[in-house]
Amino acid sequence: MSDLIKNSLVLFFFLNSNAYAYLDPYSGSLILSFIAGIFSFVVIYFRKLKIFFSKFFYSSKKNKNDKNIE
Repeated sequence: MSDLIKNSLVLFFFLNSNAYAYLDPYSGSLILSFIAGIFSFVVIYFRKLKIFFSKFFYSSKKNKNDKNIE
């Protein structure tokens, strides 16, 4: 499977022709804004997910300790 991926990438990058395409400044700025938005979403989402799971596991440990004391 790994050889198939390597061969496909080599063919894709080295056996292509010129596209003669034009990227205006607005397109470049739109692409950069999109990448920045995805990065910030990932950072915020994983931070909230980490907090949720830490509260979940901490509360379950706390409840087990409270039951042992009684």
